[in-house]
Amino acid sequence: MDFVKIKDKTFKTFIPESEILQRVKVVAEKINKDMDGKNPLLLAVLNGSFIFAADLIRNINIPCEISFVKLASYQGTTSTGKIKEVIGLNEDLSGRTVIIVEDIVDTGFTMKSMIESLGTRNPEAIHICTLLFKPGKLQVPLDIKYAAMEIPNDFIVGYGLDYDQQGRQLRDIYTVCDEKETAK
Repeated sequence: MDFVKIKDKTFKTFIPESEILQRVKVVAEKINKDMDGKNPLLLAVLNGSFIFAADLIRNINIPCEISFVKLASYQGTTSTGKIKEVIGLNEDLSGRTVIIVEDIVDTGFTMKSMIESLGTRNPEAIHICTLLFKPGKLQVPLDIKYAAMEIPNDFIVGYGLDYDQQGRQLRDIYTVCDEKETAK
């Protein structure tokens, strides 16, 4: 088992890159089937989803477009519960099918806020696509059409996800571990 130290925390391998890429491919195949003939707009939420979005779109073989929006709701290892739109969206969404591409959905507050905001732009449909879903933390009802993996409530890093802006470049996904595990 591999360990990495980021700032004051130690993390252990949780999901290897090979499994992540296989799950991303499965989600892309479902999008290819469901969205055939629709030309969806994939709306990737920065910064965390950039690696997932890149791997996802490389596996999509139907006409589609991609754009990016940056939202912030995290500080350190916990969600602040306050969503701040940093970079807005310039595309016309009227009559479009939008797929929000997110790295992780936990409480659901960010997604709920984003869906409400996008809904004012008259899209035909809005779907959620997330690499990781924490059903045990969900606090608002959401219809997550595309989830690559469900995970427990552990704090994770890697494959685009960060700990205070560090660790995004890691190919695998790591979970925080206690000192007893690293002593083994």
